[in-house]
Amino acid sequence: MAVGESLWPHIYPVAGVRLGVAAAGVKYRDRNDVVLLEIKDGSSVAGVFTQNTFCAAPVTIAKQLLKEKTPRFFIINSGNANACTGRQGMEAAWETMQAVADISGESADRVLPFSTGVIGEPLPCGKISAAVPEAFNSLSVEGWEAAARTIMTTDTRPKAASVEVDVDGEVITITGIAKGSGMIRPNMATMLAYIATDAAISPDVLGTISRLAANRSFNRITIDGDTSTNDACMLIATGQSSAPALKCHGGEYFEKIAAAIVAVYQSLAQEVVRDGEGATKFVTVNVSGGQSQTESLQVAYSVAHSPLVKTALFASDPNWGRIVAAIGYAGIEGLDANGVRVSLDDVEIVRDGGRSPNYTEEAGQAVFNQSQFAINIDLGRGEASETIWTSDLSHEYVTINAEYRS
Repeated sequence: MAVGESLWPHIYPVAGVRLGVAAAGVKYRDRNDVVLLEIKDGSSVAGVFTQNTFCAAPVTIAKQLLKEKTPRFFIINSGNANACTGRQGMEAAWETMQAVADISGESADRVLPFSTGVIGEPLPCGKISAAVPEAFNSLSVEGWEAAARTIMTTDTRPKAASVEVDVDGEVITITGIAKGSGMIRPNMATMLAYIATDAAISPDVLGTISRLAANRSFNRITIDGDTSTNDACMLIATGQSSAPALKCHGGEYFEKIAAAIVAVYQSLAQEVVRDGEGATKFVTVNVSGGQSQTESLQVAYSVAHSPLVKTALFASDPNWGRIVAAIGYAGIEGLDANGVRVSLDDVEIVRDGGRSPNYTEEAGQAVFNQSQFAINIDLGRGEASETIWTSDLSHEYVTINAEYRS
């Protein structure tokens, strides 16, 4: 179950990046579950990771190694998170990294590990290591779709975005894949995502763009309010385009490239929401009129995380009292309820502290019957605004997560 059509986009290969896949039998039978991603030497790599204290072994390793060296390979597995596995989990991750080093001739500390799947189970590193040669031999610039399918867990469809952008007369390519449909909440809010561009971008500038893009995309979505132990979002710049190198923060050139990368991130993040576990609705929550971005986000997430709001979304029930209740308990100091206005798309439902005189149940029902719509909230107390994307909470969500380990 997912919202909207499942259309695999046209993929523009990124010069300097190759991907290969293999079947290791980590959890799934008769499907690929290991991805090897190769990065051309001389590239820049940046990333953001989960802020969950119980971060997985591969997250701990990847964060540390990324500070020390530019990676040449990513080794990614689905079916097992290698989280809350202690010293054994760290050793298991290093074993898979060494398997990549052995076949590639690179040192193991230039291989970053990533895992997604069930928490608390030992990583079958022997199976993954044995599958590395198959993945290495299948490396290809055309490997994006196979990789996107391989990293899926409860996802119902692969997720990708790919664009070519004219920047001052030169074309740069940006392509990315992501997986995630549950255990999704900011800090940061996807399970795994890998985005690459052939633009030449210095490491410090790439780090800035990586954080900026994540904050405007994966840190603006929520499915269920749960922050995963394994979240990682990696950005690669190979420098293989003929476009001039981006070495400075700010300015028109920076803004053009950053905007293009942010657009790809947002497309992937929204696909995660559309494929939320059991999702039948894709809902945009716009909050304006805040005194700060922080309080605007606070209200947006209060609405998006409310089980009562989310179940009303699933039922296509325009029970707008649940929305205003969530606004009211968001904890905004000094919020004047009489100054708050709320609408569903263009249908005003609340103003002056009560139901809008223009609102009709029929109009509200017409909006809630749609699979995609917006909840617009104006706090009436400032100039700050924020937008997040969320989904409903369905019977299927409970079923998927109740049976996740079976």
